[in-house]
Amino acid sequence: MTKHVNMVDKAIIMDSQAIKRALTRIAHEIVEHNKGVSDIALVGIRTRGVPLAQRVAEEIKRIEGVEVPVGILDITLYRDDLSTLAYQPIVHETLIPFSINGKKVVLIDDVLFTGRTVRAALDAIIDIGRPSSIQLAVLIDRGHRELPIRADYVGKNVPTSGKEIVSVQLAATDEAEQVVIKEFIQE
Repeated sequence: MTKHVNMVDKAIIMDSQAIKRALTRIAHEIVEHNKGVSDIALVGIRTRGVPLAQRVAEEIKRIEGVEVPVGILDITLYRDDLSTLAYQPIVHETLIPFSINGKKVVLIDDVLFTGRTVRAALDAIIDIGRPSSIQLAVLIDRGHRELPIRADYVGKNVPTSGKEIVSVQLAATDEAEQVVIKEFIQE
């Protein structure tokens, strides 16, 4: 008998309003922690970190009246599991049209899980330039770290089990605007 594994939605843990509130809070925390926004640059990690970084930048502009630069980082070639991915990995463009030298770079991603994506992003940023500091903002921190990495700014801490997946869905990349916990179920 063959068992099928399906993924089912277990719970919606954030709706569009909760996401908006979390991003607003993260923007305020970035401004407060850095005593303003001089020398701040936001860098979104592809894919969903990019629209999150753009939205945080919009909030910072609303709060401070200042536009902070936003870059796009593709970490595909920096992944430590590259050899286990597709034979020809799909590499997207990294677009950071400003110098990060001496800047306080805030990396932004959707979910912090094992820490391996962030490690790859740190390697990529260091290859691009020498920021004065690198900070991390995530919409969701789900735990289960494999590396000693922590976020400076967190929208929501969500304890999860190993068989659960946290799915961030944003209007810019997906059909919906919500965060859903999904679970694998054998049938």
